[in-house]
Amino acid sequence: MADDHYLPGRRERTVRTQDGAVIDVPEGWELLPPGDAGVTRKVKALGDSWTVKEKRGRRLFSQGVWAPAENIAAAQAHMEAQRADPAHQRKLEQARRRREEDQKVYVRTFQVEVRKFLAFAPEHRELERELAQRIAAHATPVGSGTVARTQRIPVEKRAQAAVIAWMRHQTTAYDDMHIPRVKGKRREVRRMLAQRSRALLRRYQEGGPVSADCPLKAALDQPVEGPAPAPAGPRGRAPLEPQTALQAEQQARYEAVRARMAARSSRSGRARRPTTSKGPPTRR
Repeated sequence: MADDHYLPGRRERTVRTQDGAVIDVPEGWELLPPGDAGVTRKVKALGDSWTVKEKRGRRLFSQGVWAPAENIAAAQAHMEAQRADPAHQRKLEQARRRREEDQKVYVRTFQVEVRKFLAFAPEHRELERELAQRIAAHATPVGSGTVARTQRIPVEKRAQAAVIAWMRHQTTAYDDMHIPRVKGKRREVRRMLAQRSRALLRRYQEGGPVSADCPLKAALDQPVEGPAPAPAGPRGRAPLEPQTALQAEQQARYEAVRARMAARSSRSGRARRPTTSKGPPTRR
């Protein structure tokens, strides 16, 4: 197939092509569930396989890989033996340390780019530093899904977008707004709030006194939220425990972001819940 994946079939042991044709899964094939990238790569390397993906919204989610049962068993046995080898464990530890160092460097680089974008006047430099730290702590954790994690735009553009996003959520009423489900309306609201955020930042960039009721100062006066309880992992498994202090810190930040998003979704759902209509008044 051109895009190298199938869609889930509507019947058991079937898949669909992109044009809707239904194909039966060959006899002797089994479905390898998603979740173990090493086994999946080995299964694909051993021979024929069919990758199944399902589109939800704008994203594609893997539903697993159909492949000969013997290939799946061989791949699982191979990975189990490899992972039990002490040399493999040392290799994983070295890779983990490299990722930690890379993450530390990225966080520092990101904070520098945020401060370049903020460029507050000298009398507001301490607030600039605190704001950059808050934004980096929110945006840079691995797995946070924020604009800071994308590789599609340069880091300076990521920093600018992260500042505006943080300002939108922390200094405006965006999270409690009722935005009509009209195409382009949410984007229009975001553009309007981005202009307000930039105007607010200009007060600090130009220097001079700032009012006591400034929404930016109010947001920074709020305590940093603590981590939420760790959710269960995929398919009910317990989440992996952090191996280092840096991983624990990053996980705590990530869970704090998840907790804030869940709280905002809950508030938004309550605000948008329609009231029960009593119907037209009856005539007497």
